[in-house]
Amino acid sequence: MSRPHWAPALEDAERIAKSSERHFGPMLRRGTLFLGLYAPVGVDPQTPHIQDEVYVVVAGTGEFVRESERVTFGPGDVLFVPANQQHRFENFTHDFQAWVVFYGPDGGEPES
Repeated sequence: MSRPHWAPALEDAERIAKSSERHFGPMLRRGTLFLGLYAPVGVDPQTPHIQDEVYVVVAGTGEFVRESERVTFGPGDVLFVPANQQHRFENFTHDFQAWVVFYGPDGGEPES
């Protein structure tokens, strides 16, 4: 069976995410859009970001904390974080991975 054309890039992103201090493997950048694979190991060390972001959970389960809100997550869940808001993943399984999309202007998109 042949591999999809995107498989080498995904494998590179997984390798980078697992080996870097940022736990992030970049995939695509265009304008304000930045897509990557987020795969923290043990602890999620993030701080707030200047752009809005969306996570799409690929694998693993755990809890997502955004400000004072706490929700459980699993594969296929989509999580939104407005710019400059405290957030982190907690109690996640060793196989946790999520696509993360940063987008929009610094400070976030205006609410509609």
